[in-house]
Amino acid sequence: MANRERGDDAGGGPAPSAPEPTKPTAPPEVAGDVLRPGLLLTPARPANAFEETVQRLLQSIRLGLIGPGEQLPPERELAGMLEVSRDTLREAIGSLGEAGWIVSRRGRYGGTFVSDELPATSPAAPGDGADAATRAIRLEDTLALRAVIEVGAARRAAESELAAIDRERLWQAYEECRVATSAQYRMADSRLHLLIAEVLGAPSVIPLVADVRMRINELLDGIPLLTPNIVHSDEQHRAIVGAILRGSPDEAASAMAEHLEGTEALLRGFFA
Repeated sequence: MANRERGDDAGGGPAPSAPEPTKPTAPPEVAGDVLRPGLLLTPARPANAFEETVQRLLQSIRLGLIGPGEQLPPERELAGMLEVSRDTLREAIGSLGEAGWIVSRRGRYGGTFVSDELPATSPAAPGDGADAATRAIRLEDTLALRAVIEVGAARRAAESELAAIDRERLWQAYEECRVATSAQYRMADSRLHLLIAEVLGAPSVIPLVADVRMRINELLDGIPLLTPNIVHSDEQHRAIVGAILRGSPDEAASAMAEHLEGTEALLRGFFA
């Protein structure tokens, strides 16, 4: 599948064929209450390895555990701390480099460093103007609402006796997401999620999904486009739609939950 420059709502990591992760290394010793740089560089879950790697690196930078101009641990060591493949780590670092958070330097004193000057403006957080606690509550409220509604919708859609036309529409919506350009993707993605709500035959669910999609899209508009996240999101869309068409409720709910967890990891990384 060719990479495309576009934006999406959720994702995961690289394809399952990625190399096995290296063994984790012991953290460095720390003195007193000083926080070690690797405090937040804990293992990522395999299903959303890319997004959670981005989240952990961003949190470490934004909380000052690895400050501007400071060097990240060597690639092998960092991959071990996060328990991800080096390919996944490179994708995460590359994406953060494109977004202006990280720079790579060659030569004798080369390596991967936090940018001397971090991006001038952080993404607009939910509820700008409110205090940090209120913004955090609003973010968590949106994520919780989405998980309850969309995981349940996927399960019920898989339990439903779908008409042939609805089965065709679901697959077509997935295909439209798969081939969408950057400018088209958010709309195509929203249509797929709304269609899942529509085919389950409960009209009251549709406005709820529409509302939560609007809220999520507003958040996603405030973060950089991370292509590896989008590529894996296509795979997760396929898993969700496939499970619904096979009539496998547990599988559909699990695939949707995994899909949403990737979004949560990214949004918490940028907004928390």
